[in-house]
Amino acid sequence: MSFYICSNCGYGSGSWIGKCPDCSEWNTLKEQQDDESTSKKDLQDFKTTKFSEIKTASKQRKQTGIFEFDRVLGGGIIPGEVVLLTGEPGIGKSTLLLQALQKLSTVYVSGEESAEQVRDRAQRLKIPLGKLQFSDVLQIEAVIKGLLSLNKDSSIDLLVIDSIQTIYSREIPASAGSITQLKETTQKLVQFAKKSNIPVIIVGHVTKEGDIAGPKMLEHLVDCVLLFEGEKVSHHRVLRSLKNRFGSTDEIGIFEMNENGLKEVDDPLAFLENQQTDNVPGKAIVGVAEGKRPLFFEIQTLTVPTSLSFPRRVANGVDFNKAQLLLAVVRKHLNLSMDTLDIYINVVGGVSIKSPAVDLGIIASLVSSITNLPIPKKTVFFGEVGLLGEVRSVFFQDKIIQEATRLKFSNVISSKNLKNIKDLRRILSPR
Repeated sequence: MSFYICSNCGYGSGSWIGKCPDCSEWNTLKEQQDDESTSKKDLQDFKTTKFSEIKTASKQRKQTGIFEFDRVLGGGIIPGEVVLLTGEPGIGKSTLLLQALQKLSTVYVSGEESAEQVRDRAQRLKIPLGKLQFSDVLQIEAVIKGLLSLNKDSSIDLLVIDSIQTIYSREIPASAGSITQLKETTQKLVQFAKKSNIPVIIVGHVTKEGDIAGPKMLEHLVDCVLLFEGEKVSHHRVLRSLKNRFGSTDEIGIFEMNENGLKEVDDPLAFLENQQTDNVPGKAIVGVAEGKRPLFFEIQTLTVPTSLSFPRRVANGVDFNKAQLLLAVVRKHLNLSMDTLDIYINVVGGVSIKSPAVDLGIIASLVSSITNLPIPKKTVFFGEVGLLGEVRSVFFQDKIIQEATRLKFSNVISSKNLKNIKDLRRILSPR
């Protein structure tokens, strides 16, 4: 018997339909073969346990030795935890893992690289190989059985699966990477991790839209979802937590890619590389609290006359809909005409900023570009902007102010000294 599952959200249907009723995506329902041997199972006895009778034991986090990686995890990896690490191909996921697991007794299962390739990369990165074991066995049942046997003889600190799209179960009559295989193998890995207390890191691919490949159920099954992002042409990389059952999702890890691998970055000005150059119209510095630490980014806005009937609007590094909203606020409250202008907004460094603290910086760079007036040097902006033009306080505002003062920013513009964007023009200096 055939059934159809949406590759985007996991919705199931007994017949093929062009548009998924759940996520509204087109042509995402793929045919799957029902395994009758697993469709009928014995009825289990229902049992309950009082929470008061459950004995809890404190689980000591295992440090990887990379502070930025441990920071995003919540302080280290917990025994029995399942982590899903995703990112675009070539962004440095395997490099990050090799550097993170060098202090842990690790079994590295890879279906994408040979043992020689993994060894060569580790040697190039000058990573000791004494605690690393490699396997190219991709059948999940064999992997679990082998690990349980191996763990009896020598303690295993971590299992790495690179990638989940290459692992398969013998119980599922489908090719590796299919929806049913992804769900089955992930479920088995989660069960293995919880029973054995061996943490598992799963590497997953992303789609061309940047979403995690496979059904959304994968994100629900695991304990932690990490996204490794950055522009390949840029040397900066950012590790974000999209989900974390054992820690905060606000923390980020910053790395710099060089010939020796990934280097941790703790400088709040890491993304500001050209601060010695003269200020030009359209350039603004913004302060954002990522987790518990302030970071500073450069926003660039370019406005040019358009020859199109509908002017172009491009936003990189910030939400496009948010950018459109801020353009409407500027038009309304600052009375600036933008109907004949193409507008391009970009966050320098290839990173994405989701915090509302960036609102005021975007508007400042936009006004600066339209009026052709540069923003004075050593000026930093942060604040959420409402539809009425008011400037609101943001998360960890006092800490951002404190850090900006320490870094010798002479003009710190926030809700404390700017109540409405109508007063923004007085900050701009004539050329």
